[in-house]
Amino acid sequence: MPDGIPDEAEDVLGVLTERVEIHFGMDLGRLKAAVGSDPTAHPGATEVVKWHGLLAQAQSVLDRAEDDLLAALQTQQSEVDDPTMGLAHRVNAAVAVRDGRAGVVAWLLDPDAPGKKNLAAERLARLGPRTGPAVPTSAAHRPAGTPTPAGRAARGAR
Repeated sequence: MPDGIPDEAEDVLGVLTERVEIHFGMDLGRLKAAVGSDPTAHPGATEVVKWHGLLAQAQSVLDRAEDDLLAALQTQQSEVDDPTMGLAHRVNAAVAVRDGRAGVVAWLLDPDAPGKKNLAAERLARLGPRTGPAVPTSAAHRPAGTPTPAGRAARGAR
């Protein structure tokens, strides 16, 4: 690790756990217990607890992958062999999963995150006002003599 960067700077799980606790005003253990006793009481808390758990699992997988890679690197001579490169790829994949889940937790905690404020208003601002129905509401014109598919004729006859 470079000089001057504390270990805590790399502790993604710890930072997000602290943000969750600040956001909900209680420690994570109490929040998990509250969500466990009534998951429908606060859907936002339920989602955060779910994704925080997935993040914790991903961090655990990453920690094991890093430990395995370090152990393999300590046994290498001068060149890294294919199994060790495989471990390095496993670490990279674990980082990607952990970072993705961390991003979801951060998004869930941010009330101003894109896509969270009145989704309909955002769509309207992007696309402009709609002047008609999203899809045609009348049947398509069928030239005279074109047979109607059997399933449609049967449904229409009811």
